[in-house]
Amino acid sequence: MTTPVSDAAPIGARERVIIFDTTMRDGEQSPGASMSLEEKLELAKILEEMGVDVIEAGFPIASNGDFEAVRQISQLVTESAICGLARATQKDIERCAEAIRPARRGRIHTFISTSPVHMKHKLQMGPNAVLEAIHASVSLARNHTDDVEWSAEDATRTERDFLRRAVEVAIKAGATTINIPDTVGYTYPSEYADIFRDLIANVPGADGVIFSTHCHHNDLGPGRRQLPVGRAGRGAADRAGQGHRDLGAVRGGDVPVDRDVARGVHRIGIDQRPARLGIGRGVQRHQPGLLLGGIRVEGEDAVPAPARASRNRAKPP
Repeated sequence: MTTPVSDAAPIGARERVIIFDTTMRDGEQSPGASMSLEEKLELAKILEEMGVDVIEAGFPIASNGDFEAVRQISQLVTESAICGLARATQKDIERCAEAIRPARRGRIHTFISTSPVHMKHKLQMGPNAVLEAIHASVSLARNHTDDVEWSAEDATRTERDFLRRAVEVAIKAGATTINIPDTVGYTYPSEYADIFRDLIANVPGADGVIFSTHCHHNDLGPGRRQLPVGRAGRGAADRAGQGHRDLGAVRGGDVPVDRDVARGVHRIGIDQRPARLGIGRGVQRHQPGLLLGGIRVEGEDAVPAPARASRNRAKPP
């Protein structure tokens, strides 16, 4: 997630990147991936130590297990904001509010579909009914917390004028973060960037909220290519996954890649490739003498030294 680019905003604010990790929520929807409560608590502390700004800890209405995970993480973590997901219904939002109540900094993330195909076939709602649901859900969430994120599900297939109207309604109702997800991996980076530019330029109140990228499901491969649009990504996710956080953050130098996180994700059933950026076991191993020489020259690294990229130096091959 990043702050909106606005001529009125200070330079520091424009360049501030907020890292939102959804491994424990969206990541669990990846086939074969699941985490126990103990594993989630362990991962939450690692993410907090890394300086992750927002941890989406679960979908409290989905199950008692998800509710309890969000509640206990809210009690455990003090530095990161703890977020729960909720559909645009009173029952979802109130259950989420209960789960995050112990958090020092709690967030409710509520969403609804805005594309014609989703509104017609998934929600069976007309555009005006969806706008009313946005206003009602965000207003209710704001009654429970000052930190409310609203997402336009399937935003990249949403008619642009309607998306502007939906975002405006969410902002007026009290949303502090506006998330524009590419839910089905549909759009190209240039198109995705244009959507953000359009919303920031044309929606009243856009300069007062945070705009969030959700480089969503990587089924067709564009998830990682979209990361430069928002300069941040979000861990594992449904099906083929999302653009990974480290792909955006390492390039921007904002947070370190941490092998402890990679190992935690590996335990939930997602293998990490040896050549994976920053954390693959082969990334910090080199055979060519010129590269090894470059690494060993202080201040003149040919590639990032192991200590810069993770807590744990790779053992020699």
